[in-house]
Amino acid sequence: MENDLQSRLGLMEQKIDAIFVSVEKTRKYFFWTMVITLVIVVVPAVGLLFAIPAFMGNYVGALEGW
Repeated sequence: MENDLQSRLGLMEQKIDAIFVSVEKTRKYFFWTMVITLVIVVVPAVGLLFAIPAFMGNYVGALEGW
């Protein structure tokens, strides 16, 4: 009985270790997905904060010349 219990506990420990490795890989995947998504969304949005006023200044300046 004792040997059976020890072997089952050893098997459970191996499975828990495998789950931990899998969870860590998933966590890293989600982290980098979040970082890449933020870069793709935030960087162009910040760029537009500078590009739109410059574009509008050129556009209004061109209209004033008429």
